[in-house]
Amino acid sequence: METLTPLARTVSALRAALPTTRGPGRVLDALDRWESFEGVDPVTDALKSLVRSLPLGGARDVLHGRWLGHPVHPLMVQLPVGAWLSAAVLDALPGKRRAARALVATGLAGAAPAAVAGWVDWAELRRPQMRAGLLHAVANTTGVVCYAVSLSARCRGRHWRGKAWGYAGLTAVAVGGALGGHLSYRLGAGANHAEEVPDLVGSGWHELGDVADLPADRPRRGMIGTVPVVMVRTGDGVVHVLAERCSHMAGPLAEGTVEDGCLRCPWHGSTFRLSDGWNVTGPATAPQPVFRTRIVNGRLEARLEPAAARDRAPEEDAEPRSGKAA
Repeated sequence: METLTPLARTVSALRAALPTTRGPGRVLDALDRWESFEGVDPVTDALKSLVRSLPLGGARDVLHGRWLGHPVHPLMVQLPVGAWLSAAVLDALPGKRRAARALVATGLAGAAPAAVAGWVDWAELRRPQMRAGLLHAVANTTGVVCYAVSLSARCRGRHWRGKAWGYAGLTAVAVGGALGGHLSYRLGAGANHAEEVPDLVGSGWHELGDVADLPADRPRRGMIGTVPVVMVRTGDGVVHVLAERCSHMAGPLAEGTVEDGCLRCPWHGSTFRLSDGWNVTGPATAPQPVFRTRIVNGRLEARLEPAAARDRAPEEDAEPRSGKAA
């Protein structure tokens, strides 16, 4: 039997690990198995309770990125990753020890707030996402520890040891970044889960049934084609219609509660203003698609409100946004 060279063995191992036309490969297969592994749930539940108990107040929504319109964690990690990657380049050049040490320290300083934002987002995910997120956190924590050891060695004049620990840290952070991409793009963490509604709802007015059947201040589920919507008739007779799946994690808003002119998601507590779908509180970072309503012969009709019209002040509209029951 022909003996494989080290290079051939490496290529063969990569082929087995990466996806091919025959299947997902060992890496994705292992991740899929981990995401279904319920044995880690006691750990994730304990960590979730700890993160949710932190007295962050209004800073929690800031860390979620509600003010930005999307999660802020991916933006914040650019500082430590950029600093550490730059340090790795300088470590390969002569006479750059002081600059490399400063960059390693800068990365460590930026890692702490980025980690806090990541944990706050992680505590509001679904279980499979939380399991994958735990691996992401372990890889990044390993990288931070490696860089802390690297900085200590550099400060004591052990530059070669500092470089070695730095490259080990960069490897761990790279793995963490790949897991973060898997979490965001394959599992949909942090994505707007109501973004496709405008593409699925046809133009024009759509009938949703008798207004008399809607209870006051209690959400009721309906359908416009294949798109679920939630209808709310307030105590003053005004009827509001929003997309029913929460933009945060597609939670069922029809099972939520009406509070102070807002609809609260039963899953993670995001609140959306009934009048325009605005996400008043997080963890949702995107508003709900909202529908203009009218009542014709006692029947509720709705049509999708374009984002540009939704963002106008109500007094600027030529016609009322929400129908009112007689």
